[in-house]
Amino acid sequence: MKTFTTLCLALLAGSFSAFAQNNIGKKLQVIIENPWLIEKTDEPVVIDLHTLKTDFTVKSAFVSDGTSEVPSQLDDMNGDTRADELAFVINMPAKSKKTLTVTLSPQKSDKEYPARVYAEMLFRTSKKNKYTKGYAIYADGNANTYNIQHHHGVAFESELVAYRIYFNEKQTTDLYGKFHKGLEIEESQFYPTDKQLKQGFGDDVIKVNNSCGAGALRGWNGTQTTMIQPVAIRGQRILADGPIRTVVDAEVKGWQYQGKELNMINRYTLYAGHRDAQVDVIFDAPLTDEVFATGVQNITGHADMFSDHEGLVASWGTDWPVNDTIKYKKETVGLATYIPKKLVIKETADKENFLYTVSAPGQSSFRYYTTFTSCKETFGYPTKEKWFAYVQEWKKYLEQPIKIQIIE
Repeated sequence: MKTFTTLCLALLAGSFSAFAQNNIGKKLQVIIENPWLIEKTDEPVVIDLHTLKTDFTVKSAFVSDGTSEVPSQLDDMNGDTRADELAFVINMPAKSKKTLTVTLSPQKSDKEYPARVYAEMLFRTSKKNKYTKGYAIYADGNANTYNIQHHHGVAFESELVAYRIYFNEKQTTDLYGKFHKGLEIEESQFYPTDKQLKQGFGDDVIKVNNSCGAGALRGWNGTQTTMIQPVAIRGQRILADGPIRTVVDAEVKGWQYQGKELNMINRYTLYAGHRDAQVDVIFDAPLTDEVFATGVQNITGHADMFSDHEGLVASWGTDWPVNDTIKYKKETVGLATYIPKKLVIKETADKENFLYTVSAPGQSSFRYYTTFTSCKETFGYPTKEKWFAYVQEWKKYLEQPIKIQIIE
């Protein structure tokens, strides 16, 4: 379902007081601490509304850092049209602590924050080059679903990067690189025109073939990755489309895998200011001994590779992003995936990928992260040395979470 955009915002403290007085709701304090020696920028904060003692349905929220507003959003995570989570991002200096005030209200408001992320699903219509927006789609697992959606699956972006997830057995993340920071997908629809390219729009930067691209989860048969098939039902949906984060699902039901029948959701969350996507793999029952695989594409089979042998793997390579080698030029990209060590079985590879095999016995979900850069970026990492250095710092960043305390 479409995101519940956070509303009821006052520009100044006086306006905020009027908001609190005119809307019977709940006020709470959120204490955030960054114990790390390095600043955290656009650090995600997510509050599960079900853990709070409210006797009303939350329909708007106001987050305040002193006299400054903090843009936020309310998201419905289960499709019942009621908000389940409050999300925002915050800048936290090194070794710092902040106390934010959050006011929740049962009243709606028409206030909207500037979008820093975007997500879309476009369905084809009977008219050529005409599409309609949607938020969920499900199909028979045997159906040829690749061309049902424009750009072949759900797409989502931050100011830095854009991803799309193929709506078929690959479920691969395909990648869109940008020259300049900004949102482009709504206008370019992942396929910029010649005019848009001349204006400086980005474009597709990788040909994923049958690889896992950047961090797509795959099956594992002991020697190589396998596609997400056969399945009874295949689906995609948008749970949140901004302005602070996008949340999109690639879902399968009845996946016949390693002697089991699995119902699985691969949930991708992309926050404002981030190039990395958080990947949550969610099952409807605890896992036993199932083994999966993920990692990064070995571009053309000759990519440069970095691994710390403890869950971080990265690659750097150059290839044509599409079959048209006349109109388009080769693109150079850096990919990286980080899997927490507790999930790792072993480091491995197959013909198209640098990989780790993963398992989570007794768990109904697990989380890892993936990211990329494109050499066309004017703000990114132009060499493999800089990219491989960055992803090692990125892993450290992820392993130093902020601390959150809620006082009601």
